[in-house]
Amino acid sequence: MRRKTPKIVLTFATTSDAMALEAAARDRGLPGRMIPIPSEISAGCGLAWCIPAEEWDAFERAPEVRYEGKFEVELY
Repeated sequence: MRRKTPKIVLTFATTSDAMALEAAARDRGLPGRMIPIPSEISAGCGLAWCIPAEEWDAFERAPEVRYEGKFEVELY
C-alpha cells in the first residue's frame, strides 16, 4: 500500500509564472514536478510545483525560484 509522504507545494499567481519556474527547474536540474493544486489548497492559477520535503533546501537556494505560496502537505 502506498503511503503519503511530506511534500512542499508551491503555488503561482499565473500560469506563466508556473511555466517559468518549471523551465528554470529543468534547466538547473532542480527536483520536483508540476501538479494540479491539491484539494487542501485554494490558490492562484490551478497549477503547483511539488517537491519532496527533504529536497527543499536545494530548491530554495536557486535565485530564479519565484512563487506565490508555499505549503507543506502529505501527498502520495
